[in-house]
Amino acid sequence: MSGMDLTPYREFAKNVLGLEFENIDTFVTALTHRSYVNEHKKSATEHNERLEFLGDAVLELVVTDYLFANYDEPEGILTSWRASLVRTESIGAAGESVGYAPLVRMSKGEKNGSDRARLQILANAFEAVVGAIYLEFGYDTASDFIHKNIIVKLDDILREGSWRDPKSHLQEVSQRIDGHTPVYKVLEEDGPDHDKMFTLGVFVGEKQMGQGTGPSKQAAQQAAAKAALEKYQA
Repeated sequence: MSGMDLTPYREFAKNVLGLEFENIDTFVTALTHRSYVNEHKKSATEHNERLEFLGDAVLELVVTDYLFANYDEPEGILTSWRASLVRTESIGAAGESVGYAPLVRMSKGEKNGSDRARLQILANAFEAVVGAIYLEFGYDTASDFIHKNIIVKLDDILREGSWRDPKSHLQEVSQRIDGHTPVYKVLEEDGPDHDKMFTLGVFVGEKQMGQGTGPSKQAAQQAAAKAALEKYQA
């Protein structure tokens, strides 16, 4: 990190994370996206993908360990709970909450990218930060960071039932209440082929119960199903 002012990274790690990195370069690397290295080949050589690989494994182990130790549920249920905790939306939101977004180094193009792309970068950076903490401070400190920012959300996930697959859940509810199986229809397609957005409606009988938008038809179906479930629960 020759010639780079590392003070903001040291201060953030110390004041926000409560950690003093002996090797602050590891933390900086955790917040360096591949696109930044591609754009600054003379001054930057390392991006965060290796740390992300490590942090992903630590994150999954910590969450699995917690769920196994605290809940006597079948494997399938625990797997669904874990998936809800570690999905991109959850860890991206955790990264936003931690507040390191202004320190993430990425290309100008990525800075001007879609909200979806930005969320993915924040999620990847969260895993990389976990990897950096694990390398520098060990498993227990990484576990504390994960408990504080990820596992703390479990109660809300269980209360809202958001761990359940919305499409499967909606099918159960609609068949029980209305005697019909949900049908999904494309309402709109926007954007270029490489960044297309789909809007789908979900219909129960002749009535539209929900609408959702996403980067794929599957994602839009899930969003529509979630909207329909909220209508049923209202």
